[in-house]
Amino acid sequence: MFAHELISDSIPALRTSDTVQKVHERMAEFRVNHLPIVNDKQFLGLVSDEDLVEVQDSNAPVGSLSLALHNPFVYEEQHIYDVIRLFYEQKLSLVPVLDSNKNYKGLISINTMMEYVATITSVKEPGGIIILEITNRNNSLAHISQIVESDNAQILSSYVQSFPDSTKLEITLKLNRTDLSSIIASFLRYDYHVKATFNDTKSDDRTSDRYDQLMNYLDI
Repeated sequence: MFAHELISDSIPALRTSDTVQKVHERMAEFRVNHLPIVNDKQFLGLVSDEDLVEVQDSNAPVGSLSLALHNPFVYEEQHIYDVIRLFYEQKLSLVPVLDSNKNYKGLISINTMMEYVATITSVKEPGGIIILEITNRNNSLAHISQIVESDNAQILSSYVQSFPDSTKLEITLKLNRTDLSSIIASFLRYDYHVKATFNDTKSDDRTSDRYDQLMNYLDI
């Protein structure tokens, strides 16, 4: 997935002649904290709401402002992970996208990015979640996948999280089944540490049964 595939034109760019008042209005309208400044196709910078804090004259042109953000853009052929990194590192609400000649192509909003992340992590799909805690030396995604598939299930998405000064890793698996009991048993049989599970129907059923038993006891 490349940056240009997520470009949206729903939020118009500013011109240097636009006033600070217009910036405030447009940020409020689109519920963003940043807006690109573009004259013709030339990208001139990204104005932040923080750049406006000490501006007294609401009629001042945005082109007269000193912008705090440094190189807040990606090229259209950059990978989407670069876009995510820029969102995170500079705390942006949108990311401008430029072509190889630094002409403005459009932007990627945080809402568009969240929709994309929801898609690639399969959060919209029904299924259970298993979190495994393993060490670096036991990091075999092929073996983990084999365990899941041997129980006629599939991994819809997965991601690995590491921790500073630790050999531990967390692997989060989103599966296409909500009955996780037999898969969990298989992981335990192979000495995997199952740290947590979510959307496990068998687990939910047991919780419901215990609640019903408690209510029946209190009625006695």
